[in-house]
Amino acid sequence: MVRHGETDWNSIGKFQGRSDIPLNSNGTLQAEQCRQFLKNSQWDLIITSPLKRAKQTAEIINKDLNVPLIEMDEFLERNYGDAEGLTINERLSAFPTKNYPNQEQRDSLKKRVIKGIEKVNQLHNRKKILLVSHGAVINTILAMFSNNKIGSGKTKLINACISNIEFVEEKWNIKDYNQVNHLSQFS
Repeated sequence: MVRHGETDWNSIGKFQGRSDIPLNSNGTLQAEQCRQFLKNSQWDLIITSPLKRAKQTAEIINKDLNVPLIEMDEFLERNYGDAEGLTINERLSAFPTKNYPNQEQRDSLKKRVIKGIEKVNQLHNRKKILLVSHGAVINTILAMFSNNKIGSGKTKLINACISNIEFVEEKWNIKDYNQVNHLSQFS
């Protein structure tokens, strides 16, 4: 799983949610560094959220891989309702309890993501797949497969980080998560 590269909103701490914000120049560089890191590995398919920031990241990574690229709505970012477009300070001021009106509920997000994973596993069983998505989606997956030891509410995923999961003996396992060694800002 690859979290999309940085956007202007990421750089200033704004909630993006479903707002369709493109990569900024740093995000494009991060996606290029993911491409360089992944180009010599074998992949069968890339699945991406249809939002620009994820799709742009996936398209950059796919320049060397040249595998089919599929968009799936199940991996859209969480809808943060009235908190979208607000910085951390603006969110705390407007919603001190962090209860954001019109936000997609966590259970709904989890059901949507599970549906997506089950669909991918059913249609592409035994294939090596790159999923390019968003922080809340990847954290939801990590939380589910770690019995909430990591992920949602516990793990801050870095833009363009890589997390690896595998389906072995009818069970999902987390190999690693939030890997950033391929990004120049961390090397």
